[in-house]
This record gives sequence, structure tokens and C-alpha cells, in this order.
Amino acid sequence: MRLVRVGAAGAERPALVDDDGTLRDLSGHVHDIAGPVLSPDGLAALAALDPGTLPALGTGRRLGPCVGGVGKLVCVGLNYTDHAAELGMPLPEEPILFGKAVTSLAGPNDDIEMPPGAEALDYEVELAIVIGSPAKHVAPERAMGCIAGYATFNDLSERRFQLSRGGQWIKGKSYDGFGPLGPWMVTRDSVPDVGALRLTLAVDGERRQDGSTARMIFGVSEIVSYISRFMRLEPGDVIPTGTPPGVAMGMKPAPWLKPGDVVEAEVEGLGRQRQQVVAHGA
Repeated sequence: MRLVRVGAAGAERPALVDDDGTLRDLSGHVHDIAGPVLSPDGLAALAALDPGTLPALGTGRRLGPCVGGVGKLVCVGLNYTDHAAELGMPLPEEPILFGKAVTSLAGPNDDIEMPPGAEALDYEVELAIVIGSPAKHVAPERAMGCIAGYATFNDLSERRFQLSRGGQWIKGKSYDGFGPLGPWMVTRDSVPDVGALRLTLAVDGERRQDGSTARMIFGVSEIVSYISRFMRLEPGDVIPTGTPPGVAMGMKPAPWLKPGDVVEAEVEGLGRQRQQVVAHGA
């Protein structure tokens, strides 16, 4: 099942994508793709609906972040063996965690605005986990049961803000629009093997990233279990799980994003995003 949120920013309505690719309005059944709707019972209720009985929504509508009411964005850094190699860094012994502000969330096709003073804008295609059930001190073997589904994510970063301005990474990660999520959330039962998904990202048609979740250092269940030791995870929390090699920061000279660039990011089976970089205030 593919769940989406459609409409203007801040006024999105819930929908699903049927087998023919038609958007079907869910607003007569649920208020949003959020909270209890993401629980096993909530998703089962949606799966029991006949998509053909739901109103069709027209094409050309904006897609918002595929999950609403997100409480936390807990990210995992340096989680691919080949990404660590391109940066010349040792493999972490435990997952590296950092945060992004939830105000960074954006629709999958929204423009990427350059922050004032930005000089080193970078991209990172990632698999994102969406939590469906509360998780606190959850064992790895139980962690998958806490997951509602998965989505494509682009962990945009201003590297100078992140690495050269002191303090925590969150400063370079949290500008408005730095967290495109979607186009849709695919429920866990519709992803046969989350440990073998291809991730790709292109800039102006040039392939920059091409990797596989098989190269993740810490897998999905391990990540959820680990984070739940330090904070309670709630339905709607989103966990971007790291990126494969090919980021601009790993190249010399670094091909930082600039206004006019078009970024296309995709995780196999989870849909493609497309964003254009625009100047601040454009």
C-alpha cells in the first residue's frame, strides 16, 4: 500500500495510490497519514478499503511530505561502508545519530531554496523508516514490528554550516526544505527485502549516487532498536538511515548544488523525487 498527502503546504489531505497509479482520496476515512493511522490497526483498516470506492483526485496536484505530524527526525550518519571509504573515515562502532528540525520537511518535488550565505549545498539520497508503534528499549528481533513503512528521503546539507561553524551538525541540516520526504510511504508489508534496495541520485541527469541498502553498516531493525535505547520513538517519527557514496563532499573539486540544478533521488520501490535548486528569495 502506498500512502500520500496531497495539496498545498500545510493543507494536505490523505490519499493512497491504487494499482493503476490513480490518487484516491482518504479524507472521508482518516484525517491524515499520521499518529494512530500508522499503527498496525490503522494500516489494516486502510488496507481493507476498496480503492475503487474512493474518490479519484486529479493529476498535477502537489505532493506534500508523505507523513504528517512528524515529532522527530532522527538521522543516522556514515552508515554505508562505501560512503565511509569515499570520505576516508573508519567504520563507526555504534550508529552515529544526529537531528534535523521537523520544519525542514518538504514535499518530494518542492524547490530547494539556497540559504543566505550558502556555499556548500550537498545532497544525500536515503531510505527513511517511518515508525508506526511506540518503541522504547525494543529488542532488535521486535523492532520490525514497530515500523509502519518506508520512504525516499533527501538529506540536504549545507556543509560549511554543518562542519565549519562550530557546534552540532543540526545547523547545516535543518533549513526549510532540507528534508524532502516521499513521494509516498510504502507500508512495511509491501517491501519484500528492505536490506536489498537500490538508491540512486542524479543532478541535471548525471548519476552521482548509486548504491544499495545491502551496504548499510547497521540494518533497519538494529537502527530502530538502538535509537529506542536513548529516546522513545512514537508513531510518525522518521529515521533517515544514511547515504551511499557519491555525495559532493566526497569529490574534488566538490560539485556543490547551485541555483538551476535539478536533483532526482529514488529508492527502489519507494518512488522518485525531483527538486530544482532556487536562489534565496526566488
